[in-house]
Amino acid sequence: MRFKLNLITLSFLAISSVVTASAMAADFGVNKANTSTVKQDKFQCKRCPKVDGYSGTIGVNAAYINSDDIHSGNAFGTDKDGANASVDADLKYQNDAGYKALFQAHRLGLDNSFAHLTAGKSGLYTVTADYQRLTSYQSGDAFSQLWYKDDLLTPSVHTQTQQLSLQRNQAGLGLSYGRDFYKAYVRYDHEQKTGNISSSIVTPRPVNFGQPVDANTDNLTAGLSLSGEHWVTDLNYFVSQYQNDIGALSLPYLYDVFAATPDNQAHRLSLSGQYQIGRTVISGRLASGKMIQDDALIQMPGNPLQNWDGEVKTLDGKFAVTSLVSNKFRLGGSVDYSKRDNKGSIWEFAQFEVNGITGAFKQNVPLDTERRGLKVNASYRLSSDYRLQAGYDRKEMERSYGDREQTNDNALWAKLNIQALDNLKLKLKATLDNRDGSEYQTNALTSSETNPLLRKYYLADRERTAFEAKFNHTPTSWLSLDLSARYANDDYNQTQIGLTESEDYGYDINLGLQLNQHLSAYAFGGQQWIKSNQAGSQGFSTADWYADIEDDFINLGAGFNYSGLMQNKLSLGGDYLFANSSSDTSVTYNVTAPLGDYYSFNHSLQLHANYALSEEMALKLAYQYERYYDTDYAQIDVDTVPGLTTLGDLNHNYNAHQVMLSFSYQLR
Repeated sequence: MRFKLNLITLSFLAISSVVTASAMAADFGVNKANTSTVKQDKFQCKRCPKVDGYSGTIGVNAAYINSDDIHSGNAFGTDKDGANASVDADLKYQNDAGYKALFQAHRLGLDNSFAHLTAGKSGLYTVTADYQRLTSYQSGDAFSQLWYKDDLLTPSVHTQTQQLSLQRNQAGLGLSYGRDFYKAYVRYDHEQKTGNISSSIVTPRPVNFGQPVDANTDNLTAGLSLSGEHWVTDLNYFVSQYQNDIGALSLPYLYDVFAATPDNQAHRLSLSGQYQIGRTVISGRLASGKMIQDDALIQMPGNPLQNWDGEVKTLDGKFAVTSLVSNKFRLGGSVDYSKRDNKGSIWEFAQFEVNGITGAFKQNVPLDTERRGLKVNASYRLSSDYRLQAGYDRKEMERSYGDREQTNDNALWAKLNIQALDNLKLKLKATLDNRDGSEYQTNALTSSETNPLLRKYYLADRERTAFEAKFNHTPTSWLSLDLSARYANDDYNQTQIGLTESEDYGYDINLGLQLNQHLSAYAFGGQQWIKSNQAGSQGFSTADWYADIEDDFINLGAGFNYSGLMQNKLSLGGDYLFANSSSDTSVTYNVTAPLGDYYSFNHSLQLHANYALSEEMALKLAYQYERYYDTDYAQIDVDTVPGLTTLGDLNHNYNAHQVMLSFSYQLR
């Protein structure tokens, strides 16, 4: 089956349309009822506490960390060994005139923290301000023989250590203003990203080094929302600009050995809307965008371009209808369309092959994509205890200058919700998915270098079978149990070289306990297994080697909280988490041999005691422990392989401890 969206359809999308996914949905709830004739002063809550003025909690934290690996900073919020301090807050303000404010902060002052402020007058305007600091740590003792300064990589005679980490400082400011039927809004966000990440160059031998990162991203969004009794619409404009302050990297004896990420910008204009007619809701979205990249290129023989002059235009649309045909029967459906049109420059370049230069000239090709989607579904309530749902999803993808011009994905699914027994819910889902398409041929640009039997997994024919079950049971008022299980099998039955089969299955269990008024506890556990089979050819012919990959994951956790001690002044609690993952690969080529494995585990323990000094003041003593270990066969010492200089063995094996004392004050 093949279907097109013409101009009439796209026009209809625009007329009924709806803005981005962030656009608000129509609200036909009780809060939209007409209360203009109600004498609200006659109704007062006699027992509601007075909340005018300030309320909430503010706290300060003093902590001490003992760790010899900065990777523990991902759990503790900072890599700084020794003493540190931070601030927490959850404050509110409001008055009878309708002015409200909210300020929240978490571990402000550490490398992973945030602060949020919202203020305004109800039903008129709102101002928001946000700050967030996100830091990820990879290694604090990576070996490096190249040092960066002013776009120059300077070789060092002696190997020195370098920290690999990435820090994001984000700040945002927003304003919205509106009355009964309209709302205008604008928001600006800025992110600065700094640090060093692992990378490599060939000079002429391969050398790993810490690549410097210093980039800024600015986002601006503005829009107008209008609403009526049965409809809502939103017009939105979004622009994003990325600027890299690191240029192309050079060596003292060789220029431009490493190309920098180019500056770029993106624009998007979208319109969305929703309309309700009786029991039928119609919604739509239409968005047009443009991405531009025109940074300078590294010059080399055979390259006729100074700048890439890249431009990609996008068009996205969606139209959806859902209708409650009767009290038991509901129908729904949607169509969506997405197009990516590459308008970048086209030039002729000398063609390089594995064995040298052919002398021929060919043009670079702009890669375009076009997607069309269709979804239909139905829901029928057999009784108050049984509900059956079924649907059909189809996706058509077209790619220019690709290994396969068109792929078609068709999926049939069914769900059954059962509530026949008291305090018990059961949900079942089954899916059959099939992908096929046009004739598969390797791209003419790489056909001489690619095995014609090779099939890329995201383009190859595939048959998927998937099942999912969810079970919720509350046998007593103090016990709840949630259980879910899933299974999926992907069969690439037409693939001779490439991924031939993949199997993914697992389960999750959650247990909640309220043993008495003061003691509560929880426990959870889950496992996942992914098994994949791959075939390859060492002789550029039919398959002559095979690989079996097994990935295993497990996570376990438990915790408790005990309150009411020492005349309700003291409460105790604890949380424990264990996570483990492993990946094993075996290759069969004449004989079966392990290729290498990846293995990691993590133990995390948190204990805390809260003591109320008074009705306003409290102390909290907390202890956190982390045991982390991983081993990756790809991580090797600096000169283990002749001719290859690495950053060293970056695996982790450490014990880390944190003790924190917190003081909090509650405003009343």
